[in-house]
Amino acid sequence: MDVWRIVLYYPNMDAIPTYGLYGEVLGVRQHDWLHWETIQSRSRLHGYRIAPHRHEQFFQVLHLTGGWGRVTLDGAVHELAQSAVAVVPAVTVHGYEFSDDVQGIVVTMMERDLGGKGLALPDAMVIQSGTEIIGECLGRLIEEADRPGPGHDLAMHAHLSLLQIALHRAGQQPTPANGEPERARLHAQAFRRLVDQRFRQTRRIADYASEIGVSQTHLNRICRQALGSSALEVIERRIILEVRRQLLFSGLSIKQIGAELGYDDPAYFSRFVTRALGEAPGVFRRRMQAAQPQVANLG
Repeated sequence: MDVWRIVLYYPNMDAIPTYGLYGEVLGVRQHDWLHWETIQSRSRLHGYRIAPHRHEQFFQVLHLTGGWGRVTLDGAVHELAQSAVAVVPAVTVHGYEFSDDVQGIVVTMMERDLGGKGLALPDAMVIQSGTEIIGECLGRLIEEADRPGPGHDLAMHAHLSLLQIALHRAGQQPTPANGEPERARLHAQAFRRLVDQRFRQTRRIADYASEIGVSQTHLNRICRQALGSSALEVIERRIILEVRRQLLFSGLSIKQIGAELGYDDPAYFSRFVTRALGEAPGVFRRRMQAAQPQVANLG
């Protein structure tokens, strides 16, 4: 029986779709700390063909354990033999074809949860051999996510670190990538990481462009090319994600949330949030709290 799990709930397109998970347009419940599912469960819904798309903030690891597959990573095509692992960082354009007897799992996490561990994020790549330890790491991560015990948060971070180390050790021959598309992807990844760190302090495009070492115009071009949105839209989406979280899980007033996010004018902040959410922030808070009465803040 095919199964999927969503664990630890937290509260724009161009020619290449940008999805939460494939086929799911970004929406209110767009950010889950960890998600896993069988390859079979989603791919069969789409005729075993997943068209090229990308995820703005998700990092995915696919482990194929039966059948066969083919993956395209930023235009490069790779065959997936049994036991192969495909590593797909955020903003990597990727698509799949699978046999109808395909077996395996796909684990999706927030890319920022892999940061700050003393290792660079793995590149987009396919690992064809020596993947047993990766499979073991994925299994332990899923087991802890499904059956949390004492010290759950620490255990999850430890398992993520071990997975990242396993990917680095097994992936000594990353998928080659070069040229302007690859530079744009790397700049886009650097920009998103900066936004995650600084969205409370600044919304000025010039500040981010200066830190990355490009002009404002070029940063906007990079964002539209790699993320399908302007630089300001990327920043504002990150702010709205935080607004959702605060509205759902904090007792702060709308004015206090705005002040915490650097908005001095409460009326302007309320209009901004209303435009982004499609309803006033107070209405959104009441509706979501009524719809999710059992949601717990698991830290």
